[in-house]
Amino acid sequence: MISRGTSSSAGSNDDPAGRGRPGERRVRVLLPLPLSEAYDYRLPGHVEAAPGSFVRVPLGRREAIGVVWGEASGKIASGRLKDVRARLDAPPLGEPLRRLIDWVAGYTLAPPGAVLRMAMSVPEALSPPRPRAGYVRGDREPKRLTPARARVLAEAADGPPRPAAELARAAGVSPSVVRGLADGGALDVVELPPGAVFRPPDWRRAGPTLSPAQQAAAADLAADLAVARYAVTVLDGVNGAGKTEVYFAAIARALEAGRQALVLLPEIVLSAQWLARFAERFGTEPAQWHSELTHAQRRDTWRALAAGEARVVVGARSALFLPLPLLGLIVVDEEHDASYKQEDGVVYHARDMAVVRARLEDVPIVLASATPSLETVVNAEDGRYRRLHLPDRHGGARLPRIAALDMRRAALPAGRWLSPELITALTETFAAGEQAMLFLNRRGYAPLTLCRACGHRLGCPSCSAWLVEHRRLGRLQCHHCGYATRAPAACPNCSAEDRFAACGPGVERLAEEAAARFADARLAVMTSDTMTGPAAAAELVRRVVAHDVDLLIGTQIMAKGHHFPLLTLVGVVDADLGLAGGDLRAAERTYQMLHQVAGRAGRADRPGRVLIQTYMPEHPVMQALCAGDRDSFLASEAAARRALAMPPFGRLAAVIVSAPDAAAAEAVARALAKIAPRGGGVAVLGPAPAPLSLLRGRFRYRLLLKAPRTTRVAPLLRDWLAGVKPRGGVRVQVDIDPYSFD
Repeated sequence: MISRGTSSSAGSNDDPAGRGRPGERRVRVLLPLPLSEAYDYRLPGHVEAAPGSFVRVPLGRREAIGVVWGEASGKIASGRLKDVRARLDAPPLGEPLRRLIDWVAGYTLAPPGAVLRMAMSVPEALSPPRPRAGYVRGDREPKRLTPARARVLAEAADGPPRPAAELARAAGVSPSVVRGLADGGALDVVELPPGAVFRPPDWRRAGPTLSPAQQAAAADLAADLAVARYAVTVLDGVNGAGKTEVYFAAIARALEAGRQALVLLPEIVLSAQWLARFAERFGTEPAQWHSELTHAQRRDTWRALAAGEARVVVGARSALFLPLPLLGLIVVDEEHDASYKQEDGVVYHARDMAVVRARLEDVPIVLASATPSLETVVNAEDGRYRRLHLPDRHGGARLPRIAALDMRRAALPAGRWLSPELITALTETFAAGEQAMLFLNRRGYAPLTLCRACGHRLGCPSCSAWLVEHRRLGRLQCHHCGYATRAPAACPNCSAEDRFAACGPGVERLAEEAAARFADARLAVMTSDTMTGPAAAAELVRRVVAHDVDLLIGTQIMAKGHHFPLLTLVGVVDADLGLAGGDLRAAERTYQMLHQVAGRAGRADRPGRVLIQTYMPEHPVMQALCAGDRDSFLASEAAARRALAMPPFGRLAAVIVSAPDAAAAEAVARALAKIAPRGGGVAVLGPAPAPLSLLRGRFRYRLLLKAPRTTRVAPLLRDWLAGVKPRGGVRVQVDIDPYSFD
């Protein structure tokens, strides 16, 4: 329970105006909790804490760590104020990042404290770094002198004290040998000051020779960095055009100016080849920000970035809120990717908020993609963004030939998913000593399991979704809430045994068919289930590049950023998968995904080809892919959206009402509909059950606000939602600019 004694609420009788006593210093402290406001505290004489300082404060019966957000509101009486306990010895949170937190909170209608929590994701980093142990030659001789121990003692006798890992590396032994010598007194242990965690990237190293188009683009970005001013550049180039090397040149200019660079990737698990290219260009890897880091690594990384010691960081969307006091450049790679939209907690789009951060920091930002989002294209056409185009693949490589295979004529037998044309192409590819990729954007073995006796479908008990069979793991799983169970022996509806049928293909089933058809081919499966982190992804990428894999089968995780020189054939199975449903971006997303996966073929000196299995070869997406006419497709998409005043030519905001009880959720949704804003081009659709009407045990109703492009949606929503006070476990979540319509 939160003590109101620290809140910026009304004063008390001893100080009705809340002005404070003479000489009393007050500050507002924002806490990383889902609170709507910062709280007032008294700053005692022995504590100095400027805005941005991390402080320890009382909160109810416990202590909490927050950030000084500015001057106090002055609404709290002196007798009710509590003292700041201490200022932490940590780099302060800079003003631009604090402004970003306020901006994101205001735009998304999230509590400011919930946004702050994303910037304070490593509380351990706010404590002073722990002293390190160093080892130097001691007076005693070891009782047993092995060759390994002798090498350590020789190294320790020469030079300053060194950490165990460094000394062990120099002697060619394990750190345990060093510690064993210290335990026996042959090495003395001394305390070392905190050392640098990251080697600075060397911007002076020569990069690869750039093409004339790359040189021109790099020069334009260098000009932005020279004036150190906000500018948005869309780096638009075909797959394999060398966009990464262009923005690497921009990173080099930022480093030369003594600044930091932030690079966002849609999924950090895909970073293996990117990190290798960065290390080759700059002589060391950058700081990384992802879920596979240990607590110690996250602590050291956060603190090194906050202190300005780490100069380049690459991460997924959460890296956007890292403290970067010397920020000079932001890069959003694959800016079109839907992974940049966070759907849980604070709902925001990292690409759009990265543009906001660049504006608040007054630094350039690069949005890179071979298939820019329609929002980005329209911003470039309207002059808000600059567009740099790389029309050709680097090094003379040619774009792959793309053809659509009409599956209506294939007449495949039951349980088979590869067409005769694709099988022939795979056979030819393997015979030529080349590699192939099969793409199916569906995880697991089969998306649906049903009983052949009664037709019962195995569904998730907590979601209105079918359970996906993962045969390798021996389980059925919900991809929405994570629920998993073993397949029942008998149908839970009719008790029939051994009557379950797997319906439709997943990548595991596709791999099973490919293995049976190509017994000698070396197969690997690449999905988010098999790629558990950057290390696993790096190992698989290494195997593919080393030609230890002939056929790579997987989902959209394969489509982004990989460069496999021997991969010449891409086969797309069930290309129509993303076109179903009511998502206004369905066609755009499908085009982007298929274009990206097609771009994996023929990236080196061998020509590539792409075969797309589709039941709708006449669809504009398939026609545009085969014709290589991206711009016409985007123009037709823009015309359709403009006619309906849909994003990016109008504004949308989703309001999702959820509760453990369906009637309670529906009642609040209907109450909101009654007082919904109207007029001025604003309309509210719904309420209606969400497509996923049950998710994680909560029943969901959706309302959709549609407004003109110039409408300030956040204040409109704030006033509207204030008219209903949900109770009884009912939650109201707002998604401004929704990307998911589940």
